[in-house]
Amino acid sequence: MALTLDELKQLPPTIDLMTAARILGIGRTKAYELARADDFPCRVVRIGGLYRVSTADLLRVIGAADGGR
Repeated sequence: MALTLDELKQLPPTIDLMTAARILGIGRTKAYELARADDFPCRVVRIGGLYRVSTADLLRVIGAADGGR
């Protein structure tokens, strides 16, 4: 199920890698491959075995940071 722009803007400051991947249309294997290679299209922070993605960066990448106010 796709998230609306309003729902995207209400996400917490960081989200899990799979949520970010779903928003970007990237599969699980590719998302982890990109994150491990430090090539994910937006900032990823690794905390132990967890990957967290900056929501603000994600919104910029998809062009929704300022649009649709």
